[in-house]
Amino acid sequence: MADNEQQPAKMWSGRFREPLNKQFEEWQRSFPFDWRLLPHEVEASIAHARAIQAAGILTSEELLQMEQGLRAVTKLENIASHEHAEDIHHFVELELTKQIGDLALKLHTGRSRNEQIATDMRLFVRASIDKTLEGLNEWRIALIDLAEPMAKAFAIMPGYTHLQRAEPVYVAHWLLAYVAMLERDYSRFVDARRRMNFCPLGSGAIAGATLGLNRRIASDALGFTAPTNNSMDATSDRDFMLDFAQAASTLGLHISRFAEELTLYATAEFGFVDLPEAFSTGSSAMPQKKNPDLTELARGKSARLLGAATALATLIKGLPLAYNKDLQEGQEQIFDVADTLAGLFSVLPNFTRALTFRAERMRCAAETGYLNAMAAATYLSNKGVPFRKAHEIVGNAVRLGLDKNLELDALPLADLKQLSEHFQHDFFAAISLRSTVDCHDVPGGTAIDRVELALNEARTRVAADLADTPDSFAHQKSVRMKEGA
Repeated sequence: MADNEQQPAKMWSGRFREPLNKQFEEWQRSFPFDWRLLPHEVEASIAHARAIQAAGILTSEELLQMEQGLRAVTKLENIASHEHAEDIHHFVELELTKQIGDLALKLHTGRSRNEQIATDMRLFVRASIDKTLEGLNEWRIALIDLAEPMAKAFAIMPGYTHLQRAEPVYVAHWLLAYVAMLERDYSRFVDARRRMNFCPLGSGAIAGATLGLNRRIASDALGFTAPTNNSMDATSDRDFMLDFAQAASTLGLHISRFAEELTLYATAEFGFVDLPEAFSTGSSAMPQKKNPDLTELARGKSARLLGAATALATLIKGLPLAYNKDLQEGQEQIFDVADTLAGLFSVLPNFTRALTFRAERMRCAAETGYLNAMAAATYLSNKGVPFRKAHEIVGNAVRLGLDKNLELDALPLADLKQLSEHFQHDFFAAISLRSTVDCHDVPGGTAIDRVELALNEARTRVAADLADTPDSFAHQKSVRMKEGA
């Protein structure tokens, strides 16, 4: 038996006679990364213990002893260096046995590691979504806080299409475009959380538990909406992980767009924004440099998030029902997504609050390049000129301005009248910068009244989301799983 000494410590070793190949044993272990599921494994184990106590497997005294032992396991330190645990489930069983002896071996009655990991990962993803929602709300508030004084100051910038100056917009309107993106991101995470909030415990390895469990006990204790309704799907489903990763990848794209614009606007060529020194670094060779490290790293993180979502989709797409160990590979992707989002939200709100805009530089850029051409065409249209004809007339006026090196508002009225008799003295007021911006007076437009209304509505929506944020796992734990409950 000397060669087989380690086998009894395994959760599955009964039918095996040969020891594991040492390299394979180390290579296939998930504990080096799934140790971080410990709090979720313990809470799910306590919930299961309550279910099997109700089924007559544990006495009330044994349940209390088991809960106390499980909570003691969560307080262990330096667990990641454990050399013998195959996975987080094995670790908890080994350590619980040290705490309460052979009573620990009753805990696995009526359950399988397949349902355990499906439950643990749901709890982890749910907690990660809750943290992400908090980060999204904080960043939304930071953007709104930044936009409000810009609206009060009537700060105007060029809006771009094809990266060419198109029409002037209020800076606040530009910032609110990102708030709108984040509102959609918020809804995606909320939808994902609602969809995945069902409890796999009681599903067994594939066909359901072999013990007559009241599955509602564990489901309610863990704050799930209800038990899952198909055991095969419950143990093999990783859609909830994919939903989380895909929502994160879309959020990453929005973060990347914001970062890209700021990176451009901070260049000397644009000069629209000063990046805060507290979030920038310099060059070891060029003393004058202030590099946009935060925005560049944020832009790069979006690739990481997109890669995780792609890896998960590729992992799942060819798997037959039900559980396959391939699914172990998805855990690290999800852990990385959660860590990446947490890192981004640790810096983005404060970075946003620290941004300063060069309002005069932006205004000057908005006043040049014929950005009032649309307002000019609208002026003629309001005079009864068909818009397609008005478009052509203003195009000719722009051509005249280019030839004379003059903006539209600097062209002599006599020259304009040669293009159309509809040009009058009131034309110049109609194409002033403020008039050009404020003529977009429609819901969602950049007119100042619309922008101020949009700011108020955005703040109202974020306040409603803050009030309606789903309870975090930590809160559920305190309410549902407190000791002695």
